Amino acid sequence: MPIFQKKHIIRLPFYLLYSFALIITAIITYENWYVGAAGFAVLLGMLYLYIKMERMIMTELEAYISTLSHRVKKVGTEALMEMPIGIMLFNDDYQIEWTNSFLASCFAEETLVGRSLYDVLDSIVPLIKQEVESEVVTVYDRRYKVIIKRDERLVYFFDVTEQATIEKLYEEEKTVFGIIFLDNYDDLTQSMDDQVKSNLNNQVTSIINRWANEQGILIKRTSSERFAAILNERILSQLERDKFSILDHVREETSKQNISLTLSIGLGIGSSSLPELGTLAQSSLDLALGRGGDQVAIKLPSGKVKFYGGKTNPMEKRTRVRARVISHALKELITESENVIIMGHKYPDMDAIGAAIGILKVAAVNNKKGYIVLDQERTDSSVQKLLSEIKKDENLWPHFVSPEEALNMAQDQSLLVVVDTHKPSLVIEERLLNKIDSVVVIDHHRRGEDFVKNPLLVYMEPYASSTAELVTELLEYQPKRFSINMLEATALLAGIIVDTKSFTLRTGSRTFDAASFLRSQGADTVLVQKFLKEDMDHYVRRAKIIEKACIYKAGIAISKAPENVAFSPVLIAQAADTLLSIDGVVASFVIAKREDDQVGISARSLGNVNVQVVMEGLQGGGHLTNAATQLQNINIDEAENRLKEVIDEYLEGGTQS
Repeated sequence: MPIFQKKHIIRLPFYLLYSFALIITAIITYENWYVGAAGFAVLLGMLYLYIKMERMIMTELEAYISTLSHRVKKVGTEALMEMPIGIMLFNDDYQIEWTNSFLASCFAEETLVGRSLYDVLDSIVPLIKQEVESEVVTVYDRRYKVIIKRDERLVYFFDVTEQATIEKLYEEEKTVFGIIFLDNYDDLTQSMDDQVKSNLNNQVTSIINRWANEQGILIKRTSSERFAAILNERILSQLERDKFSILDHVREETSKQNISLTLSIGLGIGSSSLPELGTLAQSSLDLALGRGGDQVAIKLPSGKVKFYGGKTNPMEKRTRVRARVISHALKELITESENVIIMGHKYPDMDAIGAAIGILKVAAVNNKKGYIVLDQERTDSSVQKLLSEIKKDENLWPHFVSPEEALNMAQDQSLLVVVDTHKPSLVIEERLLNKIDSVVVIDHHRRGEDFVKNPLLVYMEPYASSTAELVTELLEYQPKRFSINMLEATALLAGIIVDTKSFTLRTGSRTFDAASFLRSQGADTVLVQKFLKEDMDHYVRRAKIIEKACIYKAGIAISKAPENVAFSPVLIAQAADTLLSIDGVVASFVIAKREDDQVGISARSLGNVNVQVVMEGLQGGGHLTNAATQLQNINIDEAENRLKEVIDEYLEGGTQS
């Protein structure tokens, strides 16, 4: 009998009622003995029936409970042994103590008892040690979600193969929208006759359509230089594994006709909203074009971007229309501002200082006060020599201010011009970007993921040799007549000379045009050489870095500087340049500790290796032939290992041209 049935409180209502009936019967007996006797007989009969019925109910209840308990126990055993859920018990030595039959069948064995987890499923041991609560593992092509109960040394296995298959199918079928752009189509076709132009159109359309049909992509030409493409994530994965070989195919096929036509592709993925996919695709295309074209950019809603291609140097434009338009737009912005604050990157080089001086001149031409932000303690020797000359100029030096002074000068109507960089993390004073709303970016580097937010005007031309070259062109197109003094022209020319390695790298016809203009304004080439001269100690320190160089793979030279010695960024870059001049070296990487306790890597290439892609693998950037990165909380040996991993990945990926 259940315990609650034995409690007297359960029978209390009956006891009270029965007692009341006895009292009433006794009173009746006192008045009428015969009636009272009959009443007592009835009460005794009722008591007998109650006791008998209670015993009968208790007997049936006990039988029911006994049967139910047996059934529940049987169902529990059945569930434990037969349900499609794997259960495993293990001991402290990771030996299997017990499993249900379902789990044993998953491993195609009669029993797993006594086996070691290392032998049966070694991938689960690290999960147990790392205190992972749940994870998905693979057993004989089936996917199982494991839930680990460490206190009980118990593991549950839930078969999620079908769910994983559906999830994979869902991910693979997600829509991807792409925009394919013929980078230099207008420049190539503007001087062609109709027949040659038609042949080129037919050839390019045929190549792209054939590629699209082979890959299962829906493609539609929307203009002479633009295609729209619709695909899915599965097709995109195939294209990524193939490293978007369509880029090479188009370039190689058109080059057979002495026409260097390249593609840029922008892809939007990761969203169920078609308008958002279109926005992401256009943003990706802008990034690809901003980095010089001939590449693919894939942008996620999170902002993360992946790049493929970018093997060729960007083609120099044939027209100066863009430079003239930008120059006039800059004039309007300067005219509407209260003052102009100009800022380059940390540890500014000749290009950054020269470009800043050029923008300062643009501000002066438009009768606005301009100031150049400079941290004098963070400059290299060549810039210090330039600054020593600038300090002698009473009209120029007062326009150089410290970061703190610039913050105090910043007003609501101030205009901030960022030169020679577009990354907020690299500017001299990032707080200025947050304080000033009106920002202009002028840079010659390929555009990266990190970019100044909401600039009013962006002038980025990756084909240009230097930012000083771009600024020189802007100066030429200022509508007002002006003259540049010798020191200003020399500073701009020094920026061009340094970034082109004395007109040997990334030099186009417009580079010489800019240099010619500066020379006509009085730029002193002898003074430039004076700025670039290095002392004996500097030369010896650079030679020690070069001495440590060794060939890693395929003409790639890597040099590690001594761990306990700090070097300036300029010296590290010069060492990489010198290594590149050695016979048989097609790319050079120099790793050294910088004066700010970061590990710097400077990379140079003759064009066969895209060092920009390699440095982007280490959160850096730059150009195809000139790039760098800075790594924190790492030593030189660790930096070398990471560099080699990225180089290996680059070479294995087939991105070497």
